[in-house]
Amino acid sequence: MESLVLKLREEHPAWGGRKIARRLADLGHSGVPAPSTVTAVLRRHGRLDATHSARHRAFHRFERAAPNELWQMDFKGHFALDQGRCHALTTLDDHCRYALGLRACADEQDATVRQQLTALFRRYGLPDAILADNGSPWGSAGHPQARYTALGVWLMQLGVDLRHGRPRHPQTQGKEERFHRTLDIELLQHNRFADLATCQRAFDRWRRIYNEERPHEALGLAVPASRYQPSARSYPETMPAPDYAAGDRLRRVTADGYINFGNRKHKMSQAFAGQVVAVRPTGQEQAWTVFFSRFAVAQIDLGDRKAEPQPVRHVSEQVSVLSPV
Repeated sequence: MESLVLKLREEHPAWGGRKIARRLADLGHSGVPAPSTVTAVLRRHGRLDATHSARHRAFHRFERAAPNELWQMDFKGHFALDQGRCHALTTLDDHCRYALGLRACADEQDATVRQQLTALFRRYGLPDAILADNGSPWGSAGHPQARYTALGVWLMQLGVDLRHGRPRHPQTQGKEERFHRTLDIELLQHNRFADLATCQRAFDRWRRIYNEERPHEALGLAVPASRYQPSARSYPETMPAPDYAAGDRLRRVTADGYINFGNRKHKMSQAFAGQVVAVRPTGQEQAWTVFFSRFAVAQIDLGDRKAEPQPVRHVSEQVSVLSPV
């Protein structure tokens, strides 16, 4: 059994005793020793350093109740290839840490993210929400009046809520941060790639191992693929029009990002240019809420008589705060 332990450790140099013991059991080997015994074997053969235990302290974890309630998405810091640079775009399911996407991209532009998301939506269906950071192309960090982006509006059209982590709090996307560290340790630190195509082939191989073979301690040493199932909401090949109620006051957003309501102009965002929004009463006198599709995106107070044009006060986002994993 020691030879099997050492062979598996050689194939996966970052795996510890618990992962190796569970993987040997999953492969059908009988007489698999306890994780502590496997750790002792690794230590006896010089395969563990002195800081191994310190790096594997448990965290209190929070997760969504079911797959596809929330995806986390981010670019890992770009790195050099023999030809060009790779911007690794990663997407995880918050409930089970299933790696939905690991793509070697040439840039971090809106069109690139939208192309990759479309492929994921066609394969796995639509999530309820996506958690991303505040930077481009998801957000407009430092520009609160331009908080909405074209990518966010596109997601809202699909019924997907784009949420943002707290500024300067990367732990909000703790699962993505942890996934990036694992990717570094298990793949990137030991390899250099010629180009994006070569890098993508390596990503595809490692992603399969991560999802289907590598025991995940946050899942009780199950593999993410055992907990994930695609969404029941399929991707519409034709973009649906927003569905508004009969009593809604409908307004089309101008090319420069304004709507006309209550005999005044109100600043929305150029991200909504050309789109139809609905204005609904809030129940408070002269206070109205602006909706795009099913999402409340802005508020209007007709009792405020400041000079025109008057910016709309944007509705606060509901941010999901997650612990490190």
